[in-house]
Amino acid sequence: MSVPEGPGVDGTSTVGFVVSRAVGGAVVRNRVKRRLRHLAASRVDRLPAGARLVVRALPPAAVASSHQLARDLDSALARVTSRPLRRPGAPW
Repeated sequence: MSVPEGPGVDGTSTVGFVVSRAVGGAVVRNRVKRRLRHLAASRVDRLPAGARLVVRALPPAAVASSHQLARDLDSALARVTSRPLRRPGAPW
């Protein structure tokens, strides 16, 4: 039996983004994703090895400054990294 390797299996941390239509049109959503991706790239090293993080952008992200987005992302990362890791297959 072969188990395919996916994100996080080889010890690298991954970050994904959810930006719904509530944030704005396609151009606005893509801009928010690019801004968040840029901010997350410099912070992914704060995550434990193999971690998977999903960032959900709320509608105010469309008009937030880069400083506000960075502050909110830092706050979320601080909360996530202070929690014990959930092991695959473990109950919530």
